[in-house]
Amino acid sequence: MTEWTQTSPAGGHDFEVRLAQSPHEVKAAQRLRYHAFYEGTGLPPGGHVKAAGRDFDRFDEYCDHLLVIDKSACASSPSGTSPSVVGTYRLLRRSVADMCGGFYSAGEFDLSPLANYPGEIVELGRSCVDARYRGKAVMQRLWGGLAAYAKAYHISLMFGCASFPGTDPAQMAAALSFLRHHHAAPKSWRPKALPGRHVEMKILKKRHLDMRQALREMPPLIKGYLRVGGLVGEGAVIDHEFNTVDVCLLVETGNVTRRYRRHYLDGNAAATPQTTQ
Repeated sequence: MTEWTQTSPAGGHDFEVRLAQSPHEVKAAQRLRYHAFYEGTGLPPGGHVKAAGRDFDRFDEYCDHLLVIDKSACASSPSGTSPSVVGTYRLLRRSVADMCGGFYSAGEFDLSPLANYPGEIVELGRSCVDARYRGKAVMQRLWGGLAAYAKAYHISLMFGCASFPGTDPAQMAAALSFLRHHHAAPKSWRPKALPGRHVEMKILKKRHLDMRQALREMPPLIKGYLRVGGLVGEGAVIDHEFNTVDVCLLVETGNVTRRYRRHYLDGNAAATPQTTQ
C-alpha cells in the first residue's frame, strides 16, 4: 500500500498527518468520533457503541483512516504512547469497496450512476475534529492529507454524505435549494437518494432564493467542499441516528481550484508518498 506522513508545527502544536498504522490508532480515531458524534451532541449511542466508548461499524475494518495527531500532546501524556488523534476522516476506495461489501453511502443513496465515472474514486466519511482544536489549523491539515491521498492513489473523484444538523428540511430550505439549483452533479453520474428516503432539495424556486440566507444555513464543511468545486446528488436523506439531513456531495479532484492545489499538493505543504509493504 502507499503510505505518507506530513509533519508541520502550528500554534505551539506539532501536527502529524498520516494514515492509521495499527488497530490501536484506529480505536483512537473511533474514540474521537464517539466524543464528536455522541458526547458532543447529546445523541444517544447504540448499546454496543456506548459500551465500547467508540463509534464503529463494519466498514472500519477495511477503510483507511486519515489522522491528524498532535505529537506535542502525545509527548506530554503520562504514558507517552497513546496517539493524540485530534482530527480524522474515514476513506474507502472503490477498488476496496468492490471486494468488501460496498460503500457506507449506499445505505442512503443509489450510487450505481458512479459506475459511469472513470478511474479510482474514494468515499469520505466520519469527518470530525476534537472540540479543543476547532478552527482552521486541523481542518486544513485534514484537507492537505486528502489531497496527498488523492495524488498517491490517483483518485479522480471524492464523494460522501455531507450533513446539515437537524432533521427538518424546512430549516435549511434555502441552502438545499441553492445546492440543487447551482451545484447539481451531471446527470450521467449523479447519485440519487434511495426511494422511500428521498427528500426533495428543490424546496424554493430559483428566483425566490436568498443567497445570503442560503450561505447562513450552509455548514462550514459543505462551504469548504463548494470552494473546491463540490457538486451534489439528487435528493437529500434524513438520518435520524445522527439527527442530520444528508446530501451526497462529490468533488472531482481534477477541478480543485489552483489555490488549493498549490497550497496542498506543491512545495513544503505536500506530503511525500512512499511505497511500503
